[in-house]
Amino acid sequence: MASVAPTVEDVDAAAQALADRVVRTPLLPSPSLSALAGHEVLIKAELFQYGGSFKLRGATNRVRAMTAGERAAGVTTISAGNHALAVALVCRAAGVAATVFMPRGASTVKVQATRAQGASVDLDGEDVNAALARMQDFARDRGALVLHPFDDPLVIAGQGTVGVELIEDLPAVGSVVVPVGGGGLIAGIALAVKARRPQARVIGVEPGNAATLTAGLAAGAPVRPAQTAPTIADALAPPTAGQHTVAIASRLVDEVVTLGEEELRAGLLYAYREAKLACEAGGAAAVAALLSGRISAPGPTVVVISGGNIAPANLARLLAEAENAR
Repeated sequence: MASVAPTVEDVDAAAQALADRVVRTPLLPSPSLSALAGHEVLIKAELFQYGGSFKLRGATNRVRAMTAGERAAGVTTISAGNHALAVALVCRAAGVAATVFMPRGASTVKVQATRAQGASVDLDGEDVNAALARMQDFARDRGALVLHPFDDPLVIAGQGTVGVELIEDLPAVGSVVVPVGGGGLIAGIALAVKARRPQARVIGVEPGNAATLTAGLAAGAPVRPAQTAPTIADALAPPTAGQHTVAIASRLVDEVVTLGEEELRAGLLYAYREAKLACEAGGAAAVAALLSGRISAPGPTVVVISGGNIAPANLARLLAEAENAR
């Protein structure tokens, strides 16, 4: 991973480079969320991106910068799903071999989708830490480029193109609410938004069961949260946030809120019933935060729905659980 921190100039360069390579996702008005908040709320629908999540942006930006030697040696990465699929899609288009390490309990839908795009998938790691160790051994033995899921400066710059688009479409934005896993998306969005509209609030949302950015901000460096537990927002549960993402968030992110599992389910149900969007639980975290009433998000507000890769049976189960909890 490069050591130089990403800048807004890197985000702007990525926006130019990716303009014809990714979907410019829409800002969808949400009358129900607007009525709830008392001001205009719009949804940045990244679940409509190629591959079903924002992850394609960062992966594309990193792969486009590879040297000929790096392309020949191939790419490897670790992911619970969305980043894996994005890397597989980008590498297939670029003619680069991709080997993805996923923990044994990764979503079957995401594993199958990644393999369908031609990537080799290793599921022999019992958990994220074991998968990470296997990936590191592979990268060392094969000389493959490690494409970090969230803490590579080029990946962060690519994710920041979400922020470029939303502020071009809504220059007077008052708040942006962003789901947080490792922090690459919120770091990139914060770089883009704060450079153009410093007074806008950038708010992160993460599961209380995997509050990695909260822990990193408290410690001033990436650390494992003192307590973790399984979460339905599996896409938002890396072991730690990143060096770059913690540093950027400490400067530019105004607030990070953690949500309980019931709150995350409620956000998923609301997105499905009111916005007619079938997304994953992590993808709906920003909606859940708005529903919780525990964030200060002056309008107009953009909530980012970051991904929609979820098995139909799993979505049906989570929606039923949310309905039963009402």
